[in-house]
Amino acid sequence: MSGCCGHHGQFEGLSADYKRRLWAVIALNAGMFVVEMTAGQLAGSRALQADALDFFGDALTYGISLAVIGRSLQVRSAAALAKGASLLLMGLWVLGSTVYQVFVIGVPQAQIMGFVGFLALLTNLASVLLLVRYKDGDANVRSVWLCSRNDAIGNVAVMVAAVGVWGTATGWPDLIVAGIMASLFLSSAFQIIVQAMAERRAQTA
Repeated sequence: MSGCCGHHGQFEGLSADYKRRLWAVIALNAGMFVVEMTAGQLAGSRALQADALDFFGDALTYGISLAVIGRSLQVRSAAALAKGASLLLMGLWVLGSTVYQVFVIGVPQAQIMGFVGFLALLTNLASVLLLVRYKDGDANVRSVWLCSRNDAIGNVAVMVAAVGVWGTATGWPDLIVAGIMASLFLSSAFQIIVQAMAERRAQTA
């Protein structure tokens, strides 16, 4: 972030405190990926599985971000491009699986969706609070914040979907939320890729 921790210009992650916070959210997100993917399979919920992928993407993003801190702008922007591409692929996967789910008989279990969605929301709020101080910066740092934001929004959406499934006794609320989350993946991927490419152009200009 601009002027953060004595730095001028874009914050590049060169902070011991920032690194400690990243390690904490890596552990939180990796654990919730396992929990939510398993629960999504048991409940038959595409929204839960989509949100689990978001947790996986975050854990991967934080790990890559740690690895490239202090490296050249070219390396950091390349890492951001890779993370943007991974978000793009996840968004396409969620869209494809959502379309497939339309033709599968069965209604997701709203109780499991609601409980796990609430647990995931608490995890994401903890991550957001840990990272909010560093929400601005270069493409590498910004990708971390965007993924954290996606998680928080996604978990609220899963809980809304659970209420919709319970109230309508159909799977359509789950599918709609999964589709919205897929668009969020794609939007974040676009923002990260555009910023990373702009930084690479500025470096070579």
